[in-house]
Amino acid sequence: MTSVADGNLPVDVREDDLLALSPEVLCTLLRDHTTGHNIFWATHDYEVLGEGYGFFSPITPETITGENGMVIRPRVLKSREQQTDRSKDMAEVFTPSWICNAQNNLVDEAWFGRKDVFNVPSEDGKAWQSTQGKIEFPESKTWKDYVRATRLEITCGEAPYLVSRYDTTTGNPIPLQERIGLLDRKLRVVSENTQNSSEWLEWAQIAFQNTYGYEWQGDNLLLARENLLLSFIEYYREKFDKMPMEKSINYIAYIVSWNLWQMDGLKMVVPCSCKDGVTVMEQGLFGEQEHTLYCQGCQQDKIKLHNGTYCIIRDWRKPRDKQKITFVSLLK
Repeated sequence: MTSVADGNLPVDVREDDLLALSPEVLCTLLRDHTTGHNIFWATHDYEVLGEGYGFFSPITPETITGENGMVIRPRVLKSREQQTDRSKDMAEVFTPSWICNAQNNLVDEAWFGRKDVFNVPSEDGKAWQSTQGKIEFPESKTWKDYVRATRLEITCGEAPYLVSRYDTTTGNPIPLQERIGLLDRKLRVVSENTQNSSEWLEWAQIAFQNTYGYEWQGDNLLLARENLLLSFIEYYREKFDKMPMEKSINYIAYIVSWNLWQMDGLKMVVPCSCKDGVTVMEQGLFGEQEHTLYCQGCQQDKIKLHNGTYCIIRDWRKPRDKQKITFVSLLK
């Protein structure tokens, strides 16, 4: 079995390998900073496995390692039946890398003011060739501006728009030099413009801090977080021909655990946290009484009136005591 510390990493890196890499890293990748608990499954797909796999059950290291080490797998490795069910139930559709590349190229075309900055697509757009040499920047912008530019992938699934370790529709691995994700591009720029590991790490951390994504289903979210962390390891190893230190890996995992979060993208709350038509027992003047809770956000379709738990994210550019904000507060 290939370990994380070995050469080319496989598409499906096992959670046991992450535990072996660092006792802390898997726990960090499972953390939900809004609730203070772990991310949860948020899908019925795993309930057949029994206790610990219910819709609202937290994902714990014990449920996905050891004898359970094959539970979480990329979509392409799931059965056709599972793929079809998730597409019907959760509108889960994964995008081919060539489409991700075409759309990411449009983002960069707008930022740079020119086409074909990072790669040149084939005539049909379904293949591409990475550009050679260092990326050149417009007179009014620098490589540091690009690394600091905020990027967000909505309903990110396994995060193919952010990092392209493999094509999520075929499972085919993509060589590091040909990757097309938004974070891949930032890390290419960092590698081209830094020399020593301390400077590389500083700007790689800034790249991660300015790259965001959210997802409903817990298994997808964990895969996305793993893909970002593994990309960090791969780019560092490509640049310096060695593994990054454990403390660096753990810190990137911490950033990723904040920047990729579990959320209902229509309501901006933790999935299924709204209480609409829910009867609860409350203490009143005459003892416990039944009380029905209604969510005005759900009833009126107003995003800022939900009584669910609004998701908290982190703006790393602000002073530390002001970094934590609700995602919904960013909406005008």
